[in-house]
Amino acid sequence: MVVSDIGMVAIGAGIAIGIAGGLSAIAQGMAASAGQAAITENEKLFSKALILAAITETQAIYGLIVALLLIFYGFGVIG
Repeated sequence: MVVSDIGMVAIGAGIAIGIAGGLSAIAQGMAASAGQAAITENEKLFSKALILAAITETQAIYGLIVALLLIFYGFGVIG
């Protein structure tokens, strides 16, 4: 594999995790803020607020999986 190909794989993986992580962080901040506001009104909503905040984190995990697949496939570990 040529060095420029390895660099392109690394850039693609960085973009994948950067965009997914950044947008997930924004969404998680909004969900956590809304969850805190709901919990101050009614403490029974804690579990629902926690689940709502965790669901937005899965988007970052998807980006991580894509980045790992790009790296493993690009460096010849799989495929």
